[in-house]
Amino acid sequence: MAVVLVARWVANEGEEERVLAILEELAPASRAEPGCVHYQPCRDREDPRRFLIFEVYEDDDALRAHAESEHFQRLVLDGAVPLLEARERSFYETVA
Repeated sequence: MAVVLVARWVANEGEEERVLAILEELAPASRAEPGCVHYQPCRDREDPRRFLIFEVYEDDDALRAHAESEHFQRLVLDGAVPLLEARERSFYETVA
């Protein structure tokens, strides 16, 4: 069973391009992680402040390694989170 994380971010007004730049740097680093199956950030077509990140990891250990990685700490926790109005995360398991 793989672990799926769906993250929804809303950038503060005027910070959407900075958040986009962070995601553009974060995506290839996350995809290169050994336990990462899929990592796809998306931007809302109608509201450029809204982002969705669809992530799939082999297991809980791979998800934990992602959260503990240098690039996640630097780009997400130190970089993006202060620029966000809202941040929501939902966790799933694959079923088929």
